[in-house]
Amino acid sequence: MIIQTGLRTDIPAFYAEWFLNRLEAGFVCVRNPYHLRAVTRYRLSPDVVDAIGFCTKNPAPLLPYLGRLSPYGQFWYVTITPYGPDIEPHVPDKMQVMRDFRRLSEAVGSRAVGWRYDPIFLSGTYTPERHLRDFENMAAYLAGSTQRCVISFIDLYQKVRRNFPEAREVPARQRLFLGREMARIAQAYGMTLMSCAEGDELAPFGVDCGGCMTPRVYEAALGKKLRVPHRQPPRGRCGCLLTGDIGQYDTCGHLCRYCYANSSAEAVRRNRAMHDPHSPFLVGGARPDDLVHEARQEKWSDEQICLF
Repeated sequence: MIIQTGLRTDIPAFYAEWFLNRLEAGFVCVRNPYHLRAVTRYRLSPDVVDAIGFCTKNPAPLLPYLGRLSPYGQFWYVTITPYGPDIEPHVPDKMQVMRDFRRLSEAVGSRAVGWRYDPIFLSGTYTPERHLRDFENMAAYLAGSTQRCVISFIDLYQKVRRNFPEAREVPARQRLFLGREMARIAQAYGMTLMSCAEGDELAPFGVDCGGCMTPRVYEAALGKKLRVPHRQPPRGRCGCLLTGDIGQYDTCGHLCRYCYANSSAEAVRRNRAMHDPHSPFLVGGARPDDLVHEARQEKWSDEQICLF
């Protein structure tokens, strides 16, 4: 199976010590965000985990410990955008993140690292022309370190509307323009442009609209075929393989204004104050009325089939 770490928070950036402790302990406990008494316990063992998926804006805290991850397959998405502290208040310097991206790629391979340039929104500062200029500059720097770049356009979830009230959806005409030009730029630097939960409107421009965390993405990273159990895609236009995520909402300290996972800075502050790096839970600990469920886990990889 695949263990995800980055759909609800940024574990490499803020909880690296906790994550390494969980690997050492061999298990992790995760509360259901919609039914807090329900707890899923996942084993963290190469016997049942084919790969660990990371989504981060700052891989640096885990870079010295990649050897601890070597028994597992890995796939990393690193988000690098042109936004400044007005939008991403606590994201590190982008040039440093790009340097760390290259270090990560050298360690795990370009097939196992992807670049996310999302979400895209437009404003008086972040115009289409600004996006294309910055996107090309970043693509030039990252060329050779990854084979894919993922884009998406801002979704105005309730949390986003609350924290970023001036944000607006990107009109179709500008989505098509940006998708076409970004696909051209990505190709020039040896990358395939992929879209995340955007349907297939960008497909005519050569954009891969098939999903950014699908079995084939993991198979390319691992060099192995995965026998994935059939399951329904988790949401609307998303066709990705979103399995056990060990994060928790309202815990990411980047406090990006467009984030769908944080309801408020106060909620993040409160949860981070309850974080214990030695707890099996990301926030807090066990409760007397917990209903603990052992996750059903099995290896999906076929060791006899090598794709690359």
